[in-house]
Amino acid sequence: MMPDSRKFIENLSGAGKSIGVLTSGGDAQGMNAAVRAVVRMGIYVGAKVYFVHEGYQGMVDGGDNIKEASWESVSSMLQVGGTVIGSARCKDFRTHEGRLRAALNLVQRGITNLCVIGGDGSLTGANLFREEWSGLLDELVQSGQITEEASQTHSTLHIVGMVGSIDNDFCGTDMTIGTDSALHRIIEVVDAIMTTAQSHQRTFVLEVMGRHCGYLALVSALACGADWVLIPEMPPKDGWEEQMCHKLSESRLRGSRLNIIIVAEGATDRNGNPISSNEVKDLVVRCLGFDTRVTILGHVQRGGTPSAFDRILASRMGVEAVLALLEASPGTPACVVSLCGNQAVRLPLMECVQMTQEVQKAMDEKRFEEAVKLRGRSFENNLNTYKLLSHRKIDTELPNSSFNVAVLNVGAPAAGMNAAVRSAIRVGITEGHTMFAVSDGFEGFYKGQIKEIKWGDVGGWTGQGGSLLGTKRTLPAKHIGKIAEQMSIHNINALLVIGGFEAYLGLMELQAARSKHTELCVPMVMVPATVSNNIPGSDLSIGADTALNAITDTCDRIKQSASGTKRRVFIIETMGGYCGYLATVGGLAAGADAAYIYEEPFDIRDLQSNVEHLTEKMKTSIQRGLVLRNENCSENYTTDFIYQLYTEEGKGVFDCRKNVLGHMQQGGAPSPFDRNFGTKIAAKAMQWISKKLKEFYREGRVFANTEDSACLLGMRRRALVFQPVVQLKDETDFIHRIPKEQWWLRLRPLMKILAKYKTSYDVSDAGQLEHIIRPRAKDSSAI
Repeated sequence: MMPDSRKFIENLSGAGKSIGVLTSGGDAQGMNAAVRAVVRMGIYVGAKVYFVHEGYQGMVDGGDNIKEASWESVSSMLQVGGTVIGSARCKDFRTHEGRLRAALNLVQRGITNLCVIGGDGSLTGANLFREEWSGLLDELVQSGQITEEASQTHSTLHIVGMVGSIDNDFCGTDMTIGTDSALHRIIEVVDAIMTTAQSHQRTFVLEVMGRHCGYLALVSALACGADWVLIPEMPPKDGWEEQMCHKLSESRLRGSRLNIIIVAEGATDRNGNPISSNEVKDLVVRCLGFDTRVTILGHVQRGGTPSAFDRILASRMGVEAVLALLEASPGTPACVVSLCGNQAVRLPLMECVQMTQEVQKAMDEKRFEEAVKLRGRSFENNLNTYKLLSHRKIDTELPNSSFNVAVLNVGAPAAGMNAAVRSAIRVGITEGHTMFAVSDGFEGFYKGQIKEIKWGDVGGWTGQGGSLLGTKRTLPAKHIGKIAEQMSIHNINALLVIGGFEAYLGLMELQAARSKHTELCVPMVMVPATVSNNIPGSDLSIGADTALNAITDTCDRIKQSASGTKRRVFIIETMGGYCGYLATVGGLAAGADAAYIYEEPFDIRDLQSNVEHLTEKMKTSIQRGLVLRNENCSENYTTDFIYQLYTEEGKGVFDCRKNVLGHMQQGGAPSPFDRNFGTKIAAKAMQWISKKLKEFYREGRVFANTEDSACLLGMRRRALVFQPVVQLKDETDFIHRIPKEQWWLRLRPLMKILAKYKTSYDVSDAGQLEHIIRPRAKDSSAI
């Protein structure tokens, strides 16, 4: 047998180490979740953790600004926006004297590990501090402020950064802490504005934050289907004013009652002249005479509670930061922990900072194409998708492919399905296909509910929840003859299926029937959309993020009610079939004490130890508990059973309440992530269909009978991958409708550690310092 090379958290000790945690620069939602994770993980491994209040200013001033943190001191922080420990822009730290005072304050408390949560300025400052550290200590020894011995003991300063910035302007990480929450604020406003704009046939110009980075403007434009977007990285070409006005009037002629224009606050033209939202408004009024209003979102974008995504991102990063500090040796460069795809990675801090500064330099020197590339593959793909969807070509410009492509939704509704359908229809039309919409899934298919759908028919669909095409769980096998007949009647040459586990099964059934029905020998692709996130071949599915936010919001309210009444434990049942994704990740985002799921069997002893754990918790100042239970986690340990057991066992210590969340998890407007993910993944699926149609077109007809002509498009770790459904069979547990291996199970120990349970946590995945990858020529697999 091979020796076990895995690393476990049990073998890492923080005993004798002190960690300081600070938030610096502009605040961002999710910073508190990061602070909480650093404090709890630090205490868990036996280290002392100190809050440094008011950022670097607190480090320079010392005194009460640097306080030891306890487990309870970070309770109830998870759902709070901004930063509880305060942040300040600090002039003193920029001076040598300031850094000298900061070094003294840290040495006096034995702090040689710093976790800095902030933007690139804050992280650059931390790196300079680290480089000067030994010199600063020498000065302190010479002036007699510290002993030679103290200087030896604290000879190295270790630094790990986490990027907290709503602008998402830091190279090397796909998402910075706060970006997703800022998008939530923007999209809430856009959705609200759309209803009033529709009533009055108005044009709205929205100004969003982003002095040097257009990420928020670009993604919100993608997520709401804006008519025009202005960003600093890609200034509009000369003559854009005419083009924009032409596009706005054209969309009105097609029957649209409103226009939305999104402007990043740092938008400029090709010559570097600023373009303000008021100038855009004046332009529209002058050229078109439309009733136009300006809304500047301002600091609203920084506020409010963090989204589920930001809480999970920050919690994962916080834990990873502590691991990085424990493993650092004197030669380790300062690093940032960041996210690539859905993987936590460590990157050298200065490489990221230099790359971030190069973007600004490229923009200053008008090398715009390069600036977009340097921003990273996620930014570039967003921009390409936006361009693909926003410019409707005139019919004479379109390539006439004479192919017919049908789109349908299958399974239960999931928020973001409509964004995916809209994207697929528009990309299909741009590629020259005739697009058909099928109502009510495979049921509508065999009944012939199939009609052509045009560009304008899907206007305004991105923000709509549920499924506007209609969706059913019916599988195709029983009606395969009729479906083949409809394929023939409408001459359908390719299929795009957007849905959950039934869509996956349906695609397999269609492929299996190809031998009997040649009509089914066409390219078929499935895009995963289900709140349960239980599709083999994809780490994420459309709809899961919206459901997580619904669970997190409800849990926040429930926790608030529990803190009022004291000594109360809530048992909350979530959806997901047999898949424990919502319960686990929702538990991590809501700060739950336990989450029961099917994938991790539990017995009466586990329930007993959870009750004892909560009894202990009630003795502290945190007198409330939150327990999540997946609907199918156990046949006999039902929600009622667990509720009754906790009620009985907790008598005299705490009382219980239960709550079944039910279908609210499937409803609501889609989150920015689901709109964006749905839009990008469906556009990619459509481009694949176009490629396959050309490939399989022989002698006047399309004939596709290979395994790789029936695929599932899924997100795997860091990229979007097309996988033949036949090859996914071995990865599937068909009885319980879940993949045999699920990446998020690795997050379970995190939830337990943050809820103060001793557990085994495999950290071998963490660790290796990677290097930032220079943008290469076309890499379109990223999302």
